[in-house]
Amino acid sequence: QVQLVESGGGLVQAGGSLRLSCAASRSILSCNAMGWYRQAPGKQRELVAAVTVGGSTNYADFVKGRFTISRDNAKNTVFLQMNSLKPEDTAVYSCNAKCWLPKGDYWGQGTQVTVSS
Repeated sequence: QVQLVESGGGLVQAGGSLRLSCAASRSILSCNAMGWYRQAPGKQRELVAAVTVGGSTNYADFVKGRFTISRDNAKNTVFLQMNSLKPEDTAVYSCNAKCWLPKGDYWGQGTQVTVSS
């Protein structure tokens, strides 16, 4: 099992920034990919950004140029730096880990991000 704990969410004005953190309970070197997803009320969960164990990144079009995902393997932590936030970024942001040891698809409990206009 891999436990994931997110932090860093909160209320921010449009144009502001937040940095989300996802701390894993064990080494993330055995996780092929770590990602951030979000789900707004009444909408489906969607991928925001992902980073592989090798450092390759993938972003949803709606955050390109504004958000940056990174991972610190030594600290078993993944970050999501969110800049130029918009009200439509308001959602619960959840961390995901796709690991081969132990094998599984793991989720954190989520952290609320609210962007006011």
